[in-house]
Amino acid sequence: MGSLSLAPSLALAAKENLHSYHPKSRLKEYIPAFSYDEARLVAKLNANENPYGPSPKVVKAISESVSSGNRYGHGEAKILIEMIAEKEGVTPEHIMMGPGSSDLLEKTAFVQFMEGGNIVSADPAYMSIMRTAQALGATWKPTPLTLDYQHDLDAMAKEVDSDTKLVYVCNPNNPTGSITDPSKLKAFCSKTSEKVPVFVDEAYLEFLDDPEANSVVGLVAEGKDVIVARTFSKIHGMAGLRIGYIVAQPERIKSITSKVRSTMGLCVTSLNGAIASMSEQSFLANCRKMNTECREYTASEISSLGYDIIPSNTSFMIFPIAMEGQPFLKGMYDEGVGVRVFNIDDKPWCRVSMGTMGEMQQFVETFKKITA
Repeated sequence: MGSLSLAPSLALAAKENLHSYHPKSRLKEYIPAFSYDEARLVAKLNANENPYGPSPKVVKAISESVSSGNRYGHGEAKILIEMIAEKEGVTPEHIMMGPGSSDLLEKTAFVQFMEGGNIVSADPAYMSIMRTAQALGATWKPTPLTLDYQHDLDAMAKEVDSDTKLVYVCNPNNPTGSITDPSKLKAFCSKTSEKVPVFVDEAYLEFLDDPEANSVVGLVAEGKDVIVARTFSKIHGMAGLRIGYIVAQPERIKSITSKVRSTMGLCVTSLNGAIASMSEQSFLANCRKMNTECREYTASEISSLGYDIIPSNTSFMIFPIAMEGQPFLKGMYDEGVGVRVFNIDDKPWCRVSMGTMGEMQQFVETFKKITA
């Protein structure tokens, strides 16, 4: 089966049961045209969740802090912010907390696009901040990924104009799982941030073997107008506990917190869980190891069937499938396997999150059955 190029193309044709991200986007998502009970899934592989977390120490910390639920968590937030600041090499004034990084993406959009403007990003990309920007009246300037699925930084730089209020980069990228060369990205962020703030979403960074080498957070310490987002939802296994943060210049942080709340939206239980997880390096390393093993197994099995998978650096992978998206989606869910199906350049693609090895074996067997 030949590989499907993500080269520039026209807007996608509308299809039944497709959720449109934007008329100009090359990416849309199939919404299930059937009812299902997610609790009955034997393999829930549709939301990029960590199947191994939270760690036992995090569970203990959360359990012990429930009795403090009558108090606000401002003290715990201060402790966590100081821990994060030390880890990232900045001051506490460079940190803003929120209930997950998506919340912080949206809050940034609210502040940046209150008076319109445009946002520049790759396409396909994680669409949260673009959706919010457009809802506020801004326009989106999508830039196709390169043929090897990296951000086309030169093309993105050319899209920046006097109306651009923000440039968004998701690295590693969702939904493609691909990574952009760190040295080129750092140079791009450094130069572009002299004109406009650059928001780099590093939600999946910690699944890389050397996350620090691929992060642009050092640019913040250098004084660059770069915003870096991280989350406890992915490798920390705390998706349902909702906690994340951004690292940015204090002036940029103040521009957001002067309009929206920060730590007020956080639970004392989640804060204590995140504090405990910060020191759980062995747990995180083990999650990374098991994720890699499952990803390599799944990629090998699916590739052996003739499918071309985009090399992934994350907790998910995506590849084009040879049947219509809606029947494929229903077939997988009917067998108890939840996945996501996207339409990219008018072709259906399956995005599968990494579960346990047993869940990935279930996925492979179900995939073979549905596509036979």
